[in-house]
Amino acid sequence: MSAPQRDPNSPLVAWSTRAINLPEHATNPIHTDEGGRAAGFPRALVAGVTSYVYLTHPAVVGWGLDWVDRGSAHVRFLAPVLEGDLVDCTPVPSADGIRIDAQVAAETRATCAVSLAHTDPLPVAPRLGEDLDPISVPLSSSWHSYAARAGDSLELLTDHGIVHPVIWPVLANEIVHHQLARGPWVHTRSRIQHHGRAAVATTVEVTATVIDRYTTRAGERAVVDVRVQHDGRLLAAIEHEALIALT
Repeated sequence: MSAPQRDPNSPLVAWSTRAINLPEHATNPIHTDEGGRAAGFPRALVAGVTSYVYLTHPAVVGWGLDWVDRGSAHVRFLAPVLEGDLVDCTPVPSADGIRIDAQVAAETRATCAVSLAHTDPLPVAPRLGEDLDPISVPLSSSWHSYAARAGDSLELLTDHGIVHPVIWPVLANEIVHHQLARGPWVHTRSRIQHHGRAAVATTVEVTATVIDRYTTRAGERAVVDVRVQHDGRLLAAIEHEALIALT
């Protein structure tokens, strides 16, 4: 029997948690205490994808597998979340549906527009000819346990043996970190569309192309079109933006 369809207009419930800095992010110095202090912060910055876990909690709880299978999100990181911060994730109505704000001490640090609407894959902008090396990733325990280790263990996903969709931007970060970043770097934005779920231990193929580069006062930015597939079936399309070299 198929699961009942969720109402895209149904209210989502706020949620709060303490931010956890996962050890695997220490390869980017900005996510260590030393690197955070060198950048002018009191301690390590929590990875944007960890904040994304927290932001998506209300959507997964409220919309369930419908959102995992066919939903979308557009997350923007406005200011850092630091390790140990109390993060309040509050859904609010917006012109496009529902927006979830991540706040620390009443200051918005990140925002995420979420939707249940089924959409076609993200259009690919004119490419710059910068195809990056594809990667093949088995979603073993260190990957599929990401959300739980970050402090958000969702029985809905574990009971069904499904990988948390935070893994899609995490994989995009892998591409950025190993193939584009030069020293400390910062994930700034992702537009994510879900096209299917992945079972735990599934091996996925990730392809990526740089579709834009530009420079701001903060440093050099890259926008990357990322596609995640399993056996030729599209699971997620991501427009992923990062500061790959800080000024």
